[in-house]
Amino acid sequence: MSYKITLIPGDGIGPELTEATVRVLEASGVDFQWDVQQAGIDVMAECGTPLPETVLESIRRNKVALKGPITTPVGKGFRSVNVALRKSLNLYSCVRPCKSYDGVPVTFRNVDIVIFRENMEDLYAGIEFELGKAETLELITDIERLNGNKILFDSGITIKPISITNSNKILRAAFEYAVKNNRRKVTAVHKANIMKYTDGLFLHLAAEMALQYPQIEFEDRIVDNMCMQLVKDPTQFDVIVLPNLYGDILSDLCAGLVGGLGVAPGANIGDEYAVFEPTHGSAPKYKGMNKANPMAQMLSGVMMLRHLGEYEAANLVEKAMAEVIAEGKYVSYDLLPLNDRARAVGTAEVATAIIERMQNA
Repeated sequence: MSYKITLIPGDGIGPELTEATVRVLEASGVDFQWDVQQAGIDVMAECGTPLPETVLESIRRNKVALKGPITTPVGKGFRSVNVALRKSLNLYSCVRPCKSYDGVPVTFRNVDIVIFRENMEDLYAGIEFELGKAETLELITDIERLNGNKILFDSGITIKPISITNSNKILRAAFEYAVKNNRRKVTAVHKANIMKYTDGLFLHLAAEMALQYPQIEFEDRIVDNMCMQLVKDPTQFDVIVLPNLYGDILSDLCAGLVGGLGVAPGANIGDEYAVFEPTHGSAPKYKGMNKANPMAQMLSGVMMLRHLGEYEAANLVEKAMAEVIAEGKYVSYDLLPLNDRARAVGTAEVATAIIERMQNA
């Protein structure tokens, strides 16, 4: 069977990671037809937007996309392309596995956590009011009138919506994943002790959802305590489900526990479409240097293979990657101890080593 996949190389280090990943995925024996689409900072001048409508049209046609990292300006410029993709395609579920592999210099072994981050709302909903704007001052006045809370007039404001609809979507996705993948436990993360009407709602819905899955152990953790517990012993956790902001933060924390963002894949999945991409950013300062670790994007490709039902190919690729990491001869600098990084190999060489392992399997 042949799969037509939207391929978005991205910018910064994205194109070289994408090229390495395509080589590895094609070596798995699965037949791909790549529908290449450009997005990101490099197309701004030509298209006037980092996310041309042709990209969205391609994903809607093909249903599945593999994407390289794309630069998001900090504090100015366009909003995140990733956020725009999620909202445009209703990709409400951000799935980020954090799994330890032998050979990666880390403190903890046997970590295998899968994070389910709600994608559509919370503080990332984009409902913001700029300092000094008339509508901001009006909102500040209305808030004091409605509930008595005084906000300083020199404030910017961001609104945090948490809905029953979107919370139930991400909660059900987490529990369904746990059942289908023989996972033992789901942990819901929140700050319901303080934000009783938003995080409190999320926690209430999580407890209700858990009743529908009695075979899965359920617990909840306050987000600050969760951070402490993760760095004490991450092996006590299995599937973690969180609102948007906490999910963004804790997925990076968990990636650090297993070796960093270089081994942290991700997927954004909705009812109709799925976009697979590494968790890390575009690292433009390393662009074209053949230096960046392609493992996270390759593991995102493994997730894509499983999404397509190509489990044998997915296992072949992941096993070869694990063997290359464990051997430690053909890995990028970030997977080596600080005093041993001189022997690191480049992005393309990592891909070659993985392909050779696959061919000799």
